[in-house]
Parts: sequence; C-alpha cells; structure tokens
Amino acid sequence: MKDKIFEVLQRIGRSFMLPIAILPVAGLLLGLGSSFTNETTIATYHLGKILGDGTILHALLVIMNKVGSAVFDNLPLLFAVGVAIGMAKKEKEVAALSAVIAYFVMNISISGMLEINGKILEDGSIAKDVLSGTIASVCGINTLQMGVFGGIIVGLGVAALHNRFHKIQLPNALSFFAGSRFVPIISTIVYMFVGILLYFVWPVVQNGIYALGGLVTGSGYLGTLIFGIVKRALIPFGLHHVFYMPFWQTAVGGTMEVAGQTIQGGQNIFFAQLADASHVAHFSADATRYFSGEFIFMIFGLPGAALAMYRTAKPEKKKQAGGLLFSAALTSMLTGITEPIEFSFLFVAPILFVVQVILAGAAYMIAHILNIAVGLTFSGGFLDLFLFGILQGNDKTSWLRIIPVGIIYFLLYYFIFYFLIKKLDLKTPGREDDDQQVKLYTKADVNARKSQKGDSENVADDPLSADITRGLGGKKNIDGVDCCATRLRCTVYNADLVDDALLKSTGASGVIHKGNGVQVVYGPNVTVIKSNLEDYLETAPDIEYTKDSIDSVEKTEAPQEEKTEQKVTKTIVISSPITGVAADLSTAPDEAFAGRMMGDGAVVTPTDAIVKAPEDGEVVFVFDTKHAIGFMTDSGLSMLLHIGIDTVQLNGKGFEVFVENGQKVKKGDPMMKLDLEYLKEHAPSVTSPVLCTELEDNQKVRLLKDGEIKAGEELFAVDFYE
Repeated sequence: MKDKIFEVLQRIGRSFMLPIAILPVAGLLLGLGSSFTNETTIATYHLGKILGDGTILHALLVIMNKVGSAVFDNLPLLFAVGVAIGMAKKEKEVAALSAVIAYFVMNISISGMLEINGKILEDGSIAKDVLSGTIASVCGINTLQMGVFGGIIVGLGVAALHNRFHKIQLPNALSFFAGSRFVPIISTIVYMFVGILLYFVWPVVQNGIYALGGLVTGSGYLGTLIFGIVKRALIPFGLHHVFYMPFWQTAVGGTMEVAGQTIQGGQNIFFAQLADASHVAHFSADATRYFSGEFIFMIFGLPGAALAMYRTAKPEKKKQAGGLLFSAALTSMLTGITEPIEFSFLFVAPILFVVQVILAGAAYMIAHILNIAVGLTFSGGFLDLFLFGILQGNDKTSWLRIIPVGIIYFLLYYFIFYFLIKKLDLKTPGREDDDQQVKLYTKADVNARKSQKGDSENVADDPLSADITRGLGGKKNIDGVDCCATRLRCTVYNADLVDDALLKSTGASGVIHKGNGVQVVYGPNVTVIKSNLEDYLETAPDIEYTKDSIDSVEKTEAPQEEKTEQKVTKTIVISSPITGVAADLSTAPDEAFAGRMMGDGAVVTPTDAIVKAPEDGEVVFVFDTKHAIGFMTDSGLSMLLHIGIDTVQLNGKGFEVFVENGQKVKKGDPMMKLDLEYLKEHAPSVTSPVLCTELEDNQKVRLLKDGEIKAGEELFAVDFYE
C-alpha cells in the first residue's frame, strides 16, 4: 500500500512538471515588467523620461508584465491540463480537452451558486459582506479563489474518469458516444456537481485560513514564524493568496499613519513610506515582516538546495539536471519565483519540502528580529531587493543584514538537502530511475511491467485485438491505425498479407481495400476497438504474419433455409432528405455502402444544397467533420445521413450545419447546407447514402423511388415481418 501511494505521488509530481516548464520564462517577464512599471518606483527614482508612460521601454515592459501575468493568472488551468495529461494512461489529448471543459464547468457552477445566493450581484460586482480575497475572476468567471489547488482537483479527477471510461461501450443507439467521446461528457456532468459541492466546502477552508491570520498578527515574532510557515506550506496548493493578501492589503496586516493618512496593510504601508518624501526614518519592519524574509531563502537558500540536487545527480544525468536546476535557481534569485525549484522535489521527496517550509518560515522571523525592512512589488528576488533595499540605503532598510544571514541559509540548505538526498536516496532531478528522463515536462510513462509480459498473456488479455493484428498481417505490417464513425482505418506496408476472412471473423461487416489502406467496418463501437487495438500494439510481438502462417477462418456456406411466406405487420416510410436523383444502395460508389455493411437504405445524388430532416425525430450526433448526421426518427429507426463519399477527408469544408446534438426537428426542417461546387471538385462523389443502421432480421428495406426526387418525397420503406 505504501509503495502504491508513493508511486501515485511520483506520477503526480512528474505531471506537475509540464505546466512548471513555462514558469521560469514567465517569472522573468513578470518580475521585470512589474518592477520597472511600478509608478512609485518610477516617481521615486525620477525615471519618468526613460520608463514613464508613453516611452518605448514602458510599453515593452507593460507587455512583458501582461505576458508573464497571463501565465500566472491562468496557472490553475495549466495545472488542470498538465495533471490530466500526466495521469492519463492513454489518449492524453482527450484527457487534456476534458480537463479544460471540466475546469470551466466547475468554476461556472460555483459562479452560479454564488449568484443564486447573493454573493455576486446582478451587475457582476461582489457583495460587501463577502470575505476579501475569497472570490476571484478566473478566465472572466467570478468564482471561489482556489488557486492551483482548483486545477489539481480537476486534473486528478478528470484523469481518473478518463482512465475509467475511455474504453466504455454503450448500447447501439448511443454507441457514437462510446469510448473516448464519453470522457468529456461524463467530466462535464461530474464537475457540475463538484462545483456545487465546492461552493459549500471551500469557504470553510478559506475561513479557516483567514482565522489563522488573526492569530498571527497578535503573536509578535512567533506570529511571524507561524505566518512564514503557513504561507510556504500553502504554496503548492495555491492557497497562499487567500492567506497573505489580507496581511498585505488590509488592516489584518496592521495600520499606520503615513503623511497624515491612515494606511492599512503591510505592503501599502511600505509603499506609502517610500512615496513620502519627508520620510527619512527606517521603514517599518512590523509592516514588512510579511515579506522581507523572502529575500533570505529565495536569493540564497533555494539556490543552495539546487546546488545540492545537482551535486547528488547521477554522473550521466548531471548535464540535464544542471540545466534544469540552474534555470530554476536563477529564476528564484532574480524574481523570487520558487515554484520551479519547489515543485521539482515536492512530490518525489516530500521531506525536503518540510525542510523548506521550516527554514523559509524561520527566515521571516529572522528578518523581523533583525529589523530588515525591504519591500517588494512581486516577490523576494534580487530585482526587488535592488529597487527597494539597496537603492533605499541601509539606514532605511537594513538590507546589508540579508547577506550574512543569506550565506548561512545557503550553507544550511546545501548541507541539509545533500545529506537527506544521499541518506534516503531521494529521487530528485538527475536521480530518477535509468528509464526516466530529466525534464521540466513529462510524457506519459510507458508501463514497463506491461511491456515485459509475455505475448501469450497479451493475447489472452485481448484476443480480439490479437486477431485483428494477425488479420492485418501482424504488428510489423501495420503502419498506422485510425477510425471514423464506423470504420477502422488502417495503413499497412503489404496489402497482400491482409486476411479478410480472419478480419470478418472478428465481427467486421466487411473489409475494403484501397491500395495500402484497409478499412474494416465494425459499426459505431469502432472507437473502443481502435483504442484497445492501439493498447495491444504497444506490447504485441513485432512480427509479420503471412496467410499461410496462421489458421485463417474459412468461409462456410450457411445451409439454405426454405423460404416461407412472411406477413408484413408494419411499414415505416422514410422520405428523402435531399432533392436530387434517387437510386438503389447497391449503386453507391463505395464498397462498404454498396455492400450494405453499414446499414440498408438508398442513395441520393443531390442537385439542391439544402439537406432536410427526413422525418420527425432527434439529431443524435453531428460528426466533427460535418459530413454526416446521426438521426433517430420518432418511429424508432436509427439513421445515418452521409453526404458524399470519403467527404470525411474534407474536415468540414463544404458543409454548413444548422443543428446540434440532441436537437428535436420536424420533417422538412433544414439541417445542413452544402457547397455543391466545392464538394464536386474535392470529393470522389457527392452521391449520398441515406441509411437505417440498426435493422433487425425481421426488418427489410424496400426502395420506393428511383430517379428524380424532391426533399420530403417518399424514398424507401422499412417493412416489419412476423
């Protein structure tokens, strides 16, 4: 159990590396931009002519600030996607899309609850009785401030849903939504309720953090220590904003009269004193105790930890680890962005994060005791130390005291981290297992144990995929696997090795050859078959089969049954959805349609651009490529309106769809408009199959019209026999 938990934590840690990769660059942009566009800074140092509003440098710095802010403002969303990708076992792009959808659904659900309960007013403003800092704008949505933790909730949950449902099979009527298509659907439903639940749960967490803040302010140096420890402990979860903002911006962080005005909040007090030309005394350390200590461990301490991780890296991985750790350390020193370093060891070696929290918390207290009063705009990096410490002079800030304390901190971090990494064999960057790469980003881990299983075990686990592989000539003969709505589309190196009989024995309605392309018709459940086949091919033996080397399934003639006269009990008439020329389905210029592998019906070659509803019913699905519509008549027939042949390759060009999934329509309602000129030029044929896809054995199609036909006229009948 312990090993399992540790394995999961490691996977989570590696999944964090994907969004973290952008943080060093974003941190530099944000640090530079925010520091040198601060109005107080510009006015204090009389830099208006160089960096003031209207200058080229100011414009560039504003853009840099906005670019960096865009990353950090949306870090929860980045973590939602990154964690989902890292934790998903297969089809990671589906997990990523589902995470984005779930993230917005969760926050909009929370926003809805806030509006319903009067926390957000009709004009979009926040009610006055709402605790400051508890509601934030996320991608334009007013929701609860959950920070990165909100993204982690989404990422882990969506990954779990994806791994559970990406191969799900549904009843035939709903089979289009099976497999990976089901993941964003279930994610949407689940996270709507998660958002509603979090509306009740999350404020409890927020209020607890705020209450802890009241304890800090009244506890002197001990309170500063508690503040520092709590703030650093909350960093990975994104909750630190809720905790420290009241100390920075409200009376929770103290009040002071500066230049005849009462100022509230530690950061506000510092900048008020900075802007006061008559202020010549030492800046208030009681105001700056909520951030001055950051310079000690951000500029000195964490780089020491980075050096320790580099020194303990495996020799063959030192170069890679060095690049990672150097950039992370430089980012921490210059801008005070510590996430790249902290997240590099947080989950792979939690004990190191415990050390970081204790030492960092102590740094706040030490700075307070030593009367260090260096302010900041963003974080405790060298840029802010230079602007608000060095340039202000030691008499006003005591910034020189940071250096000896910082050196001690560098040594403490280095030796403690070095000792623990060596003693406990911690998997910090550069010490991963030999099959793992040192990266700030992650790919899906290949299941090594699975790859070590015997071929016989693989066949036993998935005999269907094994048979399909053999029918296609073996893994070595398969160049690519894809699918559309009903067909498994494969590319093989040698089409002569494909065994049609074996493929048909796997449940295929037919097999179509087009050069080295092989289309195996399975029906709407093909997405699940494709996903299973891809999984199987990862560990299948890399060999090539010939028809002589396998026991091919031979075709046998079923005994002829004596025909008996059957009585028609019911007839359902289907009208043409298109004005054009009607013909028997056997005339379709496609083997699968002509052979009735995908259903029975008729074809219509359109002469008019409008495709209409053939009967009253419901749009079951619209293909992403817009070339086909799944339709369920009110009489209970499942239909497929497929416009043209091989039009899936056009990726939606030439089609304008007027309906959406789940929409009710009446006979004759416009559903689609065609660009016939474009389709005739780019598609092999515009002849369009109109199919009933799920006919029973006692249901037969009878063509009613052959030749010119108008939309709404009777096309074919479905007779029901006893």
